[in-house]
Amino acid sequence: MSIDPSSYTPVYRQLADLLRERIDAGEFSPGEKVPSESRLAQEYEVGRDTVRDAMAVLRNEGVLVTVKGAGSMVRPAQEPEVVRVEGSARVAARMPSDAEKRRLGIADGTPVLVVHHRDGEQEVHPADRTQLEVGD
Repeated sequence: MSIDPSSYTPVYRQLADLLRERIDAGEFSPGEKVPSESRLAQEYEVGRDTVRDAMAVLRNEGVLVTVKGAGSMVRPAQEPEVVRVEGSARVAARMPSDAEKRRLGIADGTPVLVVHHRDGEQEVHPADRTQLEVGD
């Protein structure tokens, strides 16, 4: 697949789709750096702003992480935390606050799962690395 400048889909979205396909195909492994913005701009014959926008899409989806000074890499795989939900607790998904993102180390675009217990207590867990186990 290549970028189609006559498509109704914006070029940065097309590029994000192409990079996601390469990641899904295993061309870039979890924890591996992706090519630099300038290299991707050359490879796909697009501007660096287009590459930045495509990378932002993938960061917001949680596919990529960017480390200052180190560049962007495929998000490393993490072992999920198993959270047991007992009795009549309720679970809701929402987007985290900035403070929750910092505290939980959550990438932009990643929702949280909020477990509401009967006693009024709440637990907030990152949805991308949490598995819920429903109990009695």
